[in-house]
Amino acid sequence: MAHVTFKGEPVQTNSEVPVVGRSAPDFVLTNRALEDVSLQSFGKRRKVITVNPSLDTRVCAATARRFNEKAATRDDVVVLVVTSDLPFAQKRFCEAEGLDGVETLSVMRDRSFAEDWGLLMTTGPLAGLVARAVFVLDGENRVVHAQLVPEIAQEPDYEAALAALD
Repeated sequence: MAHVTFKGEPVQTNSEVPVVGRSAPDFVLTNRALEDVSLQSFGKRRKVITVNPSLDTRVCAATARRFNEKAATRDDVVVLVVTSDLPFAQKRFCEAEGLDGVETLSVMRDRSFAEDWGLLMTTGPLAGLVARAVFVLDGENRVVHAQLVPEIAQEPDYEAALAALD
């Protein structure tokens, strides 16, 4: 299990996150159209997967906005925003923010993503939600960048993730 903090208080996750050089675990997540999608649904494009507890928080919203601005304009990249929110809330958020370059995905039907990727928070006030992390995958779904953000209330290292795309 990994250890992070939420506002300085220790939080544990269920396991370790995927490491650079390994194949990313597949998943089944639910998109805004209430369709289940897998990692293979996004083909050979490189993927930025930003995982956030809820788009209803300032930091999660800022993260989605930033990756929409910086990575979503690239034809060879898909930005996947994975949260514990329901697809309805994700859709409202994207419409209100004008975010049309990201794919929001929910863990609502299948928690195995959170478990398989080592991101299920098991202690603390947000237990049951996903921890904040960013992964970059190549076209073959190998992990080329992984960051489990050490403090849930902080934004990820955008520059390191974006640099991994080049």
